[in-house]
Amino acid sequence: MKLRTIVTQSTDLEYFVSPKGSVRCSIKNWQKGDFLGSGSFGTVYEGFNEYGFFFAVKEVSLLDQGSQGKQCILQLEQEIFLLSQFQHDNIVRYLGTDKDDGKIYIFLELVPKGSLANLYQKYRLRDSQVSTYTRQILSGLSYLHDRNVVHRDIKCANILVDVSGSVKLADFGLAKATKLNDIKSCKGTPYWMAPEVVNNKKNKGYGPAADIWSLGCTVLEMLTGQVPYSHLEGMQALFRIGNGELPSIPKTLSEEARDFILKCLQVNPNERPTAAQLLNHPFMQTPGSMNSSPVSPLCGGIRSQRFQ
Repeated sequence: MKLRTIVTQSTDLEYFVSPKGSVRCSIKNWQKGDFLGSGSFGTVYEGFNEYGFFFAVKEVSLLDQGSQGKQCILQLEQEIFLLSQFQHDNIVRYLGTDKDDGKIYIFLELVPKGSLANLYQKYRLRDSQVSTYTRQILSGLSYLHDRNVVHRDIKCANILVDVSGSVKLADFGLAKATKLNDIKSCKGTPYWMAPEVVNNKKNKGYGPAADIWSLGCTVLEMLTGQVPYSHLEGMQALFRIGNGELPSIPKTLSEEARDFILKCLQVNPNERPTAAQLLNHPFMQTPGSMNSSPVSPLCGGIRSQRFQ
């Protein structure tokens, strides 16, 4: 099974683009390092090239697996096509591709602290931290939605964080360019899936508002340390979502956080705010989230805990 020209052309890439500049090197002269995780249709490893640069490598098998293999190739082509066009601080940077016998490698910016899912398993996230992260997620989503792209798999496991507190949207294997609300396929992860996605056979399609529902579930996930509908099996969760039942939102959350989540979790997608509108929500004004640089609010938080 072969990829179309969009992928094979990229093997001629001569420059490795680091987050701080470009360095001439052979994209093929690299070593595979530690396992980092699994994404849609691929496994992610750390990579290391001959000039000492580290990066992430998404490895995907191209071996013929029937209809599933063909679907994998189509989604891989879609992911590479979209990622190669994006240039935004809150979207993981695409660096190129390589291939060998039976495998394609997608090179991506390495975001060293892993996903937000890993983070909340280690630390209890507070409003100021979640607000800082969410503001950046919204910035990335606004960029995508302005370009008529729906991510379709927003969740903590697909959002990466670096040592400065900067977060980046990742795993675009299910992302799709759309015109208005013309997406018909049911794609995503059950616990974060919007009602119109679950009920897509009843509807005329869906669009960017589906990402906003998923964002509300993601904020809830960060604040509670649990996936939404965590007490249910996947199919049970889909049934409840399809019937318009919201996930449990603890009353212990702050008023601003609860209101933000509820704004995202409007069953009618037409009643959900856009990503740009949500940037003006009071929860985004939490102390520490206003500064556009993620370094300052985090450092500020450290000072206040020590000296007040």
